[in-house]
Order: sequence, then structure tokens, then C-alpha cells
Amino acid sequence: MRAWTIDHSAPGHLALAEAPDPEPRPDEALVRVTAFSLNHGEVVHLLPDAAPGTVPGWDAAGVVVRAAADGSGPAAGTPVVGVGADGAWAELRAVRTGLLGVLPGGADHGAASTLPVAAGSALRALRRLGAVIGRRVLVTGAGSGVGRFAVQLAARAGAEVIATTTDPGKEPLLRSLGADGVVIGAGGLRDLRGPVHGVIDTVGGDHLVAAFAALAPHGTLVALGHTAGQPETFPVGALEGPLGHDRAMTTYFLLDDTAGLAGDLTWLAGLVAHGALDTGVGWRGPWERGAEAVAALAAGRVAGKAVLDVGDAARA
Repeated sequence: MRAWTIDHSAPGHLALAEAPDPEPRPDEALVRVTAFSLNHGEVVHLLPDAAPGTVPGWDAAGVVVRAAADGSGPAAGTPVVGVGADGAWAELRAVRTGLLGVLPGGADHGAASTLPVAAGSALRALRRLGAVIGRRVLVTGAGSGVGRFAVQLAARAGAEVIATTTDPGKEPLLRSLGADGVVIGAGGLRDLRGPVHGVIDTVGGDHLVAAFAALAPHGTLVALGHTAGQPETFPVGALEGPLGHDRAMTTYFLLDDTAGLAGDLTWLAGLVAHGALDTGVGWRGPWERGAEAVAALAAGRVAGKAVLDVGDAARA
């Protein structure tokens, strides 16, 4: 098969080359990849240090060409979207059946490929806040892939959503996705009026510190990302009980929390197919342009998700 493989002598650490076909384990289906999406974390943090010759990639959609030998998961011919620690940027991929969601007939595979890491993380992080209907939820870095999904899903769950962005020009977009209020940067967070029940933080640094200070008693902050690249420095007294009793801070990583993920991906794909969830695809092209897409995403030139369509299968 052909695949994008790690080649540290090539631009972007990537080369489109021949690679061995994957050999599925008994609990894995063999999937013909039709589209895959890029995530900021894998592009910026994983590619530079990945082992030469390996096939990177977390998120991909496609069609099952060989069902799992243990009888689990979807049958051959089923359109699916899945996630894994690697292997997505290729013509074929072996995926654990518990990590495969089923796509509705006629679904856009490129749009579906944006879901696993970004929407899956947003959905499962929101669940850690408990019931949010009628409560205020703060999403930092709301213009990011995870942030955009978190805004939409929190609004769908009945929350009053406050979104943060460092780009004032994104306010109309964030409001269209369901944000009731938009604040600009960490400074806007520090001026936020009234407490929030929960926080989905994708930024870290001073945003996380300011967001934690906005938590109501018994509120929870879920840290999903660290795009700021800054340390978190809490002022003296920031963690004292009188400032907010029993406030919690926790981290989240999707690939360490996969039980039931297949069902979640199937549900999310259904929302996309019915126009109820905006995937925010800001760059899309044939997979031969993979190195170009990686460079654009790493440089911050992609407004939303970047998607690559794989060969003729992407147009089937």
C-alpha cells in the first residue's frame, strides 16, 4: 500500500511511499481509508520525534474490507470512522472494532474523519462536568478543533456557553455555533462576570489559571490541550477553599478512555450527517498534498480542520 511515512530528511518529516499492508489482530477490522483529518497535536508534537518509516495519523474514515476475525465490530462493506494511536495516513488501516463508529449511508467521509479526537474528546470531557442544562460552561480556545465541537455540544446539552478566543474576528462564528457570550483572551476571562459551573480548557497557561478562578463551588475544569505552550502559575491563595469550595481540576486523553467510544462516534457521525454538527473543515484536498496540509496547519493557516481525501475511494 501507499502511505505517508516518517522521513526526517523530507519537508515536514513526511514522504509518500510504499509501506507494508497492516496485519490486523483478531479484534481489528481492516479498513480501506477514504479520508483522514489532521490534528494540531500530532502535527506539531509527534511528527518531529516519530520513528522513521512509521505511518502516523489518529483520525480516518473509510470502508471495512475485512471484518475482525473474532466476530466483533462492523461487517465488510460498512462505512466507518475510527481512531488509533497511528496508521491513519495510509490506504489501508487496521483498527480495533471498539474504536470504529458506523457512518450513515451517503455520509461525507471527509467531514466524518474530523470527529474522533476533536469531537470525541469534547463530548467525553463535557460528560465530566455532569449535568449542564441551565448552567454556565466556559470553553477556552473555542476556535480550535476541540473547542468548536465543545461549544456546539455544550449548547446542545442546554448549557449557557461562554467562549474565549484571542481573535475578536471569530466572535460571529462562535455565536453561530451556540456561544451565548464571547470573551477575548485571558484578560477577558479575568474580567468575566459571575462564576461558571464547568470549564473545557484547550489552551493552558494563563487561560487555565484565569478559567479556574472563574469556577463556582463544586465546579470542574477539564484540561484537554496546551496550545499556549506556557506554564501555569497560580497566585498565592488561588487554591484556597474560601475562594470556591471543592473546585476540581482534571486532565483528559481520549486514547486512555475508549470504552464505548464506537457508540459515541456513531452518534456524532449521525449529527454531522443530519446537519446538526458543524465540523469546521477549513482545508481540504487530495492526500498527495499531505505535506502541504501539515505545513499549513502547523503554521496556523487553517481555520478549522484539515482533511485529506484518499485516492478514488474518496469519490466513491
